[in-house]
Amino acid sequence: MTLMDEQDLDRTQESLASLATPEYEATLRALSQASVDRNFDAFVDVPWDDPDFRIDPSDRHWVLTEADPLGRHPWYQNLPVERQIEIGMWRYANIFKVGLQFENLLIRGIMQYVFTRPNGSAEFRYLTHEATEECHHTQMFQECVNRIGADVPGMPRWMRALHGVIPLFASRYPLGFFIAVLAGEEPIDHTQKRMLREGANLPPVMRRIMQIHVAEEARHISFAHAYVMRSGPHLGKVDRWIMSMLFPIIMRVAGDLILVPPKELRTQMGVPQEVIDELYWDAPESRAFLAELFSDVRMLAEESTLMTRSSRRMWRWLKIDGRPSRYRSEPPARLTDPSPVGPS
Repeated sequence: MTLMDEQDLDRTQESLASLATPEYEATLRALSQASVDRNFDAFVDVPWDDPDFRIDPSDRHWVLTEADPLGRHPWYQNLPVERQIEIGMWRYANIFKVGLQFENLLIRGIMQYVFTRPNGSAEFRYLTHEATEECHHTQMFQECVNRIGADVPGMPRWMRALHGVIPLFASRYPLGFFIAVLAGEEPIDHTQKRMLREGANLPPVMRRIMQIHVAEEARHISFAHAYVMRSGPHLGKVDRWIMSMLFPIIMRVAGDLILVPPKELRTQMGVPQEVIDELYWDAPESRAFLAELFSDVRMLAEESTLMTRSSRRMWRWLKIDGRPSRYRSEPPARLTDPSPVGPS
């Protein structure tokens, strides 16, 4: 099978970017108004200097919960509490660092994309709201990292080296870019919702950051879902096959970038390599957790015509297949349904 030549690909992407339906436009207007009605400021809505929000390195709230694979591993649970806290603070700080690095890429990609939008574009207005909110998120995450005091790297070095290139794809391949956006947003959002839903014993400052992030990410994820839903059915046969195969690959790569700790967790914090290998993702419960993270995007792939016979095998090969969600943010099946989850 041959790929389309570059000129045809450009025309296809321009056509996708210009598609507009009344339902899609109404969604963007509603999301824009929601951003006006309810928004947060990193230095107003997080009471950083409140004594209850002070970051205390002896606070047991920093012990990792079982929502984090490392937190439920016997090696970690058998450590002295002081050591659990130290590793927990480093781990949470690095997750925030990864989050802000990802959102930095997202902001720059959004700016690339909206530069191409025509006058009167509902996408321009909504996405500029989203970029504004993401700027506040990066400030919020970096402030927490600074106050924790851990010099964490965030993403792996190879990914940090590509930071100048990735945003350029937003205007040229917008559908792939917004799938990648979901790949970065869904694992963090899913994990934070799970921790809040299950009443995880978190430090107050982390709980507040998560509450703000989940509230605003709901809009950002809604837009990316709407964009993919609008664009997927209009792809040509070859483009649909290509994008359907890239969909699970993007999800798995981005999910690992966000969730798998960098090598510094081993070199700086002394976590054994075999523990990391088991948790990410050799252990059966870890693989179940990995598959669970992408239940919403499997639903999206199905509904946007980007789940094909070939791509279904790719989802399975990457070990992120399973039952798609029945609705956005459906709680894990083990919390709502005692029946086992079979492969999709």
